Amino acid sequence: MPESQSQYLSHMNHLQRSTIDQWIQYWSLYSGPATWQFWFTCFLLIAPLVLLYVLLDRRRALLIGFFGFNVHVWFGYIDAFGADRALWSYPYKLIPFLPMNVSLDVSLVPIVYMLIYQWTTNRHKNFYLYATITSLIFAFVFKPIMSALNMFHLYGWMNYFYLFLGYMVVVIVSKLITDAFVSFEKSANREASRTQGIRPTRQKWLSRNKAR
Repeated sequence: MPESQSQYLSHMNHLQRSTIDQWIQYWSLYSGPATWQFWFTCFLLIAPLVLLYVLLDRRRALLIGFFGFNVHVWFGYIDAFGADRALWSYPYKLIPFLPMNVSLDVSLVPIVYMLIYQWTTNRHKNFYLYATITSLIFAFVFKPIMSALNMFHLYGWMNYFYLFLGYMVVVIVSKLITDAFVSFEKSANREASRTQGIRPTRQKWLSRNKAR
């Protein structure tokens, strides 16, 4: 590695460590357990998990969990990107050195969409319709309430409509990936059923020939 590259990398690592140290200091002064916002953030983490435990259709737990994990991953990427680019920020966090809000990324948002996915697929409803309604509520109701409570701030050109688009991208991508894997599984099951159907027929044919 050239010396200039090494020095630049060391400089960026120093800035990153300094930024993390400042976030930890900020958290201990303004965002720790002494604030009610910290405990409200804890509630946003724990309450959806309890709700999921109660309402989850355990017969389809793996499929619903796979969809929810997709939502968690993609929403986490978008949330971290926006926070890193200073498009939004969370003044109150559970974990100070992470740019995103863990309660939203890990619990609230994925679990709400998981329950929407479970309800619509169990009752043959239009998933995209109800997911769109949920995204509208997240973007234009929930996030403004968080802003009013000083728990979420938007900066620059970012607005709530772009947040809505972000939610929709997460939902659509997660649903398409889940549908693709479900299709792969169904295709493999059909192939296995076809193969198992051929084997008994071949065995019967061999048995008849041996008898002759």
